[in-house]
Amino acid sequence: MVFSWRKRKPRNGDKKVHHMELEIPRHFICPIALDLMKDPVTISSGMTYDRESIEKWLEEGNFTCPVTNQVLTNFDQIPNHSLRKMIQDWCVENRSHGVERIPTPRIPVSSAEVSEVLFSVTDSKRRLDRCECLNSVHKIKKWGLESERNRRCIVANDAAGVLAAAFDAFASDSVEKNANVLEEILYVMNWMFPLAEAQLLLGSKPSLRCMVWFLKSNDISVKQNSINVLKELTSCDQLYGERLAAIDGVIGILFKFIKDPISPLITKASLMVIYHMVSSPNEKTKAELVEMGLVSLLLESIIESEKSYCERALGVIDKLCETKQGRESAYDNALAMPVLVKKILRVSELATEYSVLAIWKLSKYEEKVLIEALQVGAFQKLLLLIQVGCSGETKEKATELLKLLNPYRPGLECIDSQDFKNIKRSF
Repeated sequence: MVFSWRKRKPRNGDKKVHHMELEIPRHFICPIALDLMKDPVTISSGMTYDRESIEKWLEEGNFTCPVTNQVLTNFDQIPNHSLRKMIQDWCVENRSHGVERIPTPRIPVSSAEVSEVLFSVTDSKRRLDRCECLNSVHKIKKWGLESERNRRCIVANDAAGVLAAAFDAFASDSVEKNANVLEEILYVMNWMFPLAEAQLLLGSKPSLRCMVWFLKSNDISVKQNSINVLKELTSCDQLYGERLAAIDGVIGILFKFIKDPISPLITKASLMVIYHMVSSPNEKTKAELVEMGLVSLLLESIIESEKSYCERALGVIDKLCETKQGRESAYDNALAMPVLVKKILRVSELATEYSVLAIWKLSKYEEKVLIEALQVGAFQKLLLLIQVGCSGETKEKATELLKLLNPYRPGLECIDSQDFKNIKRSF
């Protein structure tokens, strides 16, 4: 195989970039990836592959050697230290040609090692020994940071369930006293999504109160880890959103994350948590958010916002417009109809859907909304939306809106030509 590289700076002052070629010894090349092996391992057939490549091959359900097609007697992967050392020496010898030495790979964690540490977590949880539990969680964290393969191994051994049980136990005991171990567990849980059965324990009232307590932390990373888990939980089951909304102060905290952003990730996650909270039948949560001024805040923030934020914000506005207070807040804001109409066919299919649903909810109860919608070009937008295609519910609401708008069209209609430029572009 030929390896290409580029000289960084010719000595003769020539500004041209010179491409040169260097041949990699064939036995240094992984037969699967056809690239230089970084962590060569030998399997039961006697063939050697790069660990990442052969693991992916086996994870896809293959039981044979990729080269010999021989059925494997076991799935053991024995590190080929001699070959790896030869590859590293070759890299060093060719460093002048731009070849970088491959680092010595860490030995992947085994299921037995993970099980042993998880047993220690369970035992320390039973005794509420936070120091011992913290040491065990640090081991899991260290393994996870070393490689994606380690993370998969940890998750496969039900680490999420064990850690969730420990989190619930220590949170029930004392959040303040056990803050360190609780913070570390949340950090590790952030790369174990989806939570599966672990959500039952993380969704308990003590666990939720603990995560809300962490949202008040001065450490941004702690806030982010907590809001990420809350986002995951509330997206799994409406029950967790209702439990979360019942905790004193949480709505104010989430609102502040949107009003006074400290991190784009925290802001977006907060919007998703709010969306799942207001998707429940609990009118109290919606009323509290509307009273805080969330409708107006979101309308102003999405004018020039990027796609993912815009989708989340429009989703929340749509849900809040299901209530009388939410609609009244939108009626009182001069931006409501111009912004909602403008976002149709401008951001994404999902944003279009939320915009149409919100306009439909506002138009059902107030005649002046229909007039305002016509004046900002809603009729043409909706007509075009049906022509280019949209989902079933969106099409149904758009059609109904066209019928409601049609009687008011004479003398009121206005077309914003800017909205019809580049209409063929994809979402």
